[in-house]
Amino acid sequence: MDEFKLRSIDLQQVQNQIRHKTDGLSSSTLVLRRGQAFTVTISYDGRPFDPLKENLIFRIVLGPLSVEVPVSRLGHSSLTQWSAVLERNIPDPTGPHALWVSLSSPASASVGVYTLQMRVETRLTVRSHLLGQFTLLCNPWCPADSVFLQSEDLRTEFVRSDIGLLFKGSLGNIVSRPWSFDQYEKGILDISMKLLQLSPQHQADLGKDLQNRSNPVYISRVISAMVNSNDDKGVLMGNWSNDYSGGVSPSQWSGSADILRKWAETQFSPVKYGQCWVFAAVMCTVMRALGIPTRVVTNFNSAHDTNRNIVIEEYYSEMGEKLPIGRDSIWNFHMWVESWMKRPDLGRGYDGWQVLDPTPQEKSAEMFRCGPAAVKAIYHQKVDAQYDVPFVYAAVNANVRTVIVRDGKVLTTSTDKNRVGAMICTKHPGSLRMQDITSEYKTEMDDSTVRALSTDARRGEGATGRVAPQGLSVSLQLLKAPVVGENISFNVTITNKVAVPKLLRKHVNAQNKEYNRNPTGTFWEAHGDVKIGPKETVTIQHEISFKDYMLTEAAEDSLVNLAVVIEDVKSQERVLASEEFNIRSPSLNIQVQNEYVVINTQQVATVTFTNPFSIAVSGELTVACSGLQEKVQTRLTIQPRETMRMPINFTPRMAGAKMLYASLVLMNPPTVLHGFKTINVQAS
Repeated sequence: MDEFKLRSIDLQQVQNQIRHKTDGLSSSTLVLRRGQAFTVTISYDGRPFDPLKENLIFRIVLGPLSVEVPVSRLGHSSLTQWSAVLERNIPDPTGPHALWVSLSSPASASVGVYTLQMRVETRLTVRSHLLGQFTLLCNPWCPADSVFLQSEDLRTEFVRSDIGLLFKGSLGNIVSRPWSFDQYEKGILDISMKLLQLSPQHQADLGKDLQNRSNPVYISRVISAMVNSNDDKGVLMGNWSNDYSGGVSPSQWSGSADILRKWAETQFSPVKYGQCWVFAAVMCTVMRALGIPTRVVTNFNSAHDTNRNIVIEEYYSEMGEKLPIGRDSIWNFHMWVESWMKRPDLGRGYDGWQVLDPTPQEKSAEMFRCGPAAVKAIYHQKVDAQYDVPFVYAAVNANVRTVIVRDGKVLTTSTDKNRVGAMICTKHPGSLRMQDITSEYKTEMDDSTVRALSTDARRGEGATGRVAPQGLSVSLQLLKAPVVGENISFNVTITNKVAVPKLLRKHVNAQNKEYNRNPTGTFWEAHGDVKIGPKETVTIQHEISFKDYMLTEAAEDSLVNLAVVIEDVKSQERVLASEEFNIRSPSLNIQVQNEYVVINTQQVATVTFTNPFSIAVSGELTVACSGLQEKVQTRLTIQPRETMRMPINFTPRMAGAKMLYASLVLMNPPTVLHGFKTINVQAS
């Protein structure tokens, strides 16, 4: 009888990917999760397979690393080492015979693109065969994997979902912004693997890097550095200058696929430009593609503490103008990601969510990256825990010392312990609501923590100097959330706390600002004298007209620093109140004609927008959605008070919860408008 002769091998891509929950991920290879068996079918000619006469040995290769796995007749798949077990052997008297072999990877196998080979050893011959490649990902469904997440709902949200909401703006006027993570888009998984391959760690020592890729702590640290382009061939170049020539304004991105593809198509040149939400959203895409549960988090009033003393100093002139003094700053909002993993390197109690920040702010071990900083370490003030816990701790807990100065002399100081980290939030799993997670980060800070965080922290700083006067109090209140095109109305309320009348001077000052730093020049101010009686409260209304604040650069949400200084003419004591707020862009409305949306069936959505401005506006409308359709772009002009109704045909390519989103970039006034609609696509 003829000798055993291999005919073909089927890696059963469709069936294996459904079982491994990698169906939908687009790759040039089979995509698998570690710690889980996959089946290959071997067709052969000749006599029936006899394990006593033939040895089948799989060789699994990752760069310079390889392991040989003989096929055994008996046994079970292993979670700690590679194994191959013969499942079925069906000789077919009329044609080729077939073997089914179950291959398993350990739950701690390295993430990467593997090559699968097989050697057939008979009494007379040894033949080797190249079977193809497979991409191995982390496995949050496997209890032995260090990224295991217990709840199916949470795995669906933080690994499989490709739609997101990012929360921006300011605490009093939070804006939810749609983002398409796009991990299922063509080629995105392969590009995500490229980030690992192009990292300085991989280039410096290939074998060591591939071994370290078994650990999500290591992987996440590499990705945190590779999403920004500061030290390496990373994806995004940051730009906070308001001059985005030569690239795309960060406000105009609405999904990760365009950014990652552009990076790959330009031989890995940095994509211009990103800001914090773009860095965080792209990192979320890559981490979910690699199988590591990840969510985007916003910290409102986020401190960037450059000198590590946990005090942010802000300086104002006596006229209420915020001054660009000092390197510390408070970002109106800052976004990072959290990824879910075990932390055996920190000891017990620090598993779970870990902060990772790819926005280039400070170096961590000589590279611009941050984390993974265990959220539980931040909460418990364990500031000696690696990585970068002190930096994140200060971002959510620093005190704010406000100083009024004249000619370099301090006139008055006050300290606010509650402003920084006022709210930390993320998208609620399974819905489009916001989830407040502040209590996961914040507890009261004790003195020993302050000293541990900074050896040069000056004891009692922020409590010294002349405190705010006791005789007066002042507050600012917006009468409604500001919207682009409308006037901004606000009240200044002054209370005289003592039983004598006072003559006061009032200085109100409004400045444009970027979300990540101190404001630029004053665009509106008001000054005047106020007489106030004993124990009296006076309210003064002000209005800033649209033409006063109209921007010169397109932005989604322009930010304003509004401050008032009230001066007691007799005592020369001063008290300050300030408010930072965003002017929200009008939103686009999206309606879907048929609420019952079926895969591969054409549907119609209508985007509507009423021009609130007294002038005609023109711009470009973009409508897109991961798994729904190709991007549609249309240039249009809308007359004053006219309502635009734009029908868009789309054909959903994937079942599940999807988001249809639209953006309208206007030239005059320069602003970016957004709208979104979630659609539950049914399988046919």
